[in-house]
Amino acid sequence: MLLLALDTATPAVTVALHDGSRVLAESRQVDARRHGELLLPAVDRVLAEAGRKLDAVTDIVVGVGPGPYTGLRVGLVTAATFGSVLGVPVHGLCSLDGIAYASGLDEPFVVATDARRKEVYWARYDNARTRVTEPAVDRPADLADEVAGVPAVGAGALLYDEVFTGVRREGPEHQSAAALASLAAEKLAAGEEFLPDRPLYLRRPDAQVPANYKVVTPK
Repeated sequence: MLLLALDTATPAVTVALHDGSRVLAESRQVDARRHGELLLPAVDRVLAEAGRKLDAVTDIVVGVGPGPYTGLRVGLVTAATFGSVLGVPVHGLCSLDGIAYASGLDEPFVVATDARRKEVYWARYDNARTRVTEPAVDRPADLADEVAGVPAVGAGALLYDEVFTGVRREGPEHQSAAALASLAAEKLAAGEEFLPDRPLYLRRPDAQVPANYKVVTPK
């Protein structure tokens, strides 16, 4: 087994290789505006560090979000392209699950990432391996009663620490492909199901057709 994991659902452009037992190499660069520019060089870098060739990859693992429209699609399109060219399966994982797994927490907690527009993407977990709610997008103020004092990790929790009062500042802030790959390796070994490699947006994109738009077609 050689898993290539990648995620662009957060400001972190992150890639990792996992052989089923351990992480062989990882790259992570935090830059919310350069996902498309940074992702493929990161893939080349982890392959070189691990001394492996792309054609040795047996599985692709990709974070499906939730995340901003443009950045999220960079990772998903890249994963789908690799899967098609190599003829290997592409497994989707909720990006929040990778952050949760990296936390190592063994108690109920929440993961929250920055969704922009003064909102967060978030979900509840029983432990680092077990999500108990579907991912959601909400304004932090609307969650105050639910998350006050509850352990929390992620950039959203850090950004709105007046709401996420139990934030663990030592916890993971952004995604780690190493954590995503390790979680995927566990799930594959246990025969567990994955998500489709389709984007989990949770809301409509910023770009929309103007109101009263008139379509003109030739007669």
